[in-house]
Amino acid sequence: MIDLHTHTNYSDGTDAPAALVALAQDAGLRALAITDHDTLDGYYAAVEPARQAGLELVCGIEISTRLTERAGRATHLLAYFLTAAPPASFSAWLGGVQAARRARNETMVERLRALDFDVTLAAAEALGRSITGRVHFARLLRDQGHVASIDEAFQRYLGDHAPAFVPMGEPSVESALAQVRQAGGVPVLAHPIRLGLLPADEGAVFARLKEAGLLGLEVFHSDHEPATAARYLGLARQLKLAVTGGSDYHGEAKPRVRLGSGKAGNVQVPYALLSGLRALDSLLRGDA
Repeated sequence: MIDLHTHTNYSDGTDAPAALVALAQDAGLRALAITDHDTLDGYYAAVEPARQAGLELVCGIEISTRLTERAGRATHLLAYFLTAAPPASFSAWLGGVQAARRARNETMVERLRALDFDVTLAAAEALGRSITGRVHFARLLRDQGHVASIDEAFQRYLGDHAPAFVPMGEPSVESALAQVRQAGGVPVLAHPIRLGLLPADEGAVFARLKEAGLLGLEVFHSDHEPATAARYLGLARQLKLAVTGGSDYHGEAKPRVRLGSGKAGNVQVPYALLSGLRALDSLLRGDA
């Protein structure tokens, strides 16, 4: 088995890259993709530990974007670089995404301080390493005793409809797709259930994204019930999109999600799916 969707403490996970590699070994995973939010730093930090462990490490990233049909809801795009790390041009574009994230965090600090919470951007960034997000502010609120858990922090203050929520100003999914394809990556739509689309509308939206450069669909995910995964599998086959899957592991930040197996074992991703991604990448590059 493999896991193509995981996070380290370089974004909003809690495990260091080397620790995540060790967990993957313990879980018997054959391959692991580190897909931190808007940064590749966690992947780079895991390269040597994975080499020493004999674990196949896939270069990945989860990019925050926005979808026209759901302008108020973030749309996450997974990008896999299967032959080499992305070029400098992609890293430069990614720097703009990171700058937008930091600007959002500055506004979030202002809103939290207006609610009489003694938080600073420096304190949140000390927890976030390369990328700082809402989970790090939630940890601050928990550690200061304002809430009992990270979940409570999101429900009361940081969730999409809570008083301290700030939209991030993400790039459009179309522009992100273009950047990933130009950089030689394979773009995959992450956890499509979170888009909040009606099932009757999903096929048309996915088809439009395919026209814009989408190559795969994350069929297997911790948030996908068996019937949901079956629906996405059918759509992926109908649209000739690559099928991928992963737990979306975050460590202690999402304790119900287990590496390699999701929630209560609902994610089981065979190595054949990674082979399919590699075959697609090879075909696109004209190597086949």
